[in-house]
Amino acid sequence: MRIDIITIFPGMFASLQESIIRRAVEAGHVQIEITDLRAYANNKHRSVDDYPYGGGPGMVMQPEPFFLAVEHLQKQDERQGPVILLTPGGETFTQKKARELASRERITLLCGHYEGIDERVRETLVDEEISLGDFVLTGGEIPAMAITDAVVRLLPGVLPEESVTDESFTDGLLEYPQYTRPAEFRGLKVPEVLLSGNHEKIRLWRRQQSLLRTLACRPDLLAQARLSPEEKRMLDKMSTGNDEGS
Repeated sequence: MRIDIITIFPGMFASLQESIIRRAVEAGHVQIEITDLRAYANNKHRSVDDYPYGGGPGMVMQPEPFFLAVEHLQKQDERQGPVILLTPGGETFTQKKARELASRERITLLCGHYEGIDERVRETLVDEEISLGDFVLTGGEIPAMAITDAVVRLLPGVLPEESVTDESFTDGLLEYPQYTRPAEFRGLKVPEVLLSGNHEKIRLWRRQQSLLRTLACRPDLLAQARLSPEEKRMLDKMSTGNDEGS
C-alpha cells in the first residue's frame, strides 16, 4: 500500500518513523510519502494561501498547489486510490472506515489549514472527506497521522492476526479489561477467572466485560453490535441491574 500525505508542515510527521509504522515501512508493507505543499507554490515566497473572496477573517489555501501536487504524485505511481480531504465536515472516521481504507492500494491525504481550502479543490480534486469528530483542530496533520496509524496496523503482516481481530470496535463493542503480572499489586488483584486456565470461562468473562464496558461508556455502539440471543439477554440483565456474573 502507498499513503501520500500533502502538508505545509512535513516535519510534524517524524512520529511516523517510530514503532510499528516504522517496522511496517521497513518490511515493505506500506510506503508513506510526505509531500511539502509549498514545493508546488508558484511564487518566490512559497506561499500557498490568500485572502478570501468576499471578505472575512483569515486566509484560504489556494487550489493550484493542491492540483499540481496530486497530479505530480499520481504520475509517480500507477496505483490508484481516493484523494481524501481532512475536514470537520467530513464523514466521521471509524474502525470500519479504517478497514475499508486498508483494503485500498493507495490513499492520498490532504491536510488543510487556516480558514480552509478553496472550494474548487473539494469539488473537483477530492474523492472523500473525513473528520475525526465534532471538533476543530489547527490543521489536518493530526487527523492524517491518526488515520495513517489506524490503517497501517490493519495491513496484512503488520500485526499478528489475533491482535486486530480481538480489539475494540471489531465487532461493535469496546475491548474487555486487560491484566498482566503481578497477580496482586498494592492490594489490587487480577480477577480469579483469568488465573484459572479455563479458556471457556475466560472467553465468557471477557465477552461479558466487553458488554459491561460498552454499556457503561459507549451505549450508542450497542445498536449496531453483533450480539447472540444469549448476549442480548445478558445485556438486558445488565441494563436492569440484575446481572449476576459481574
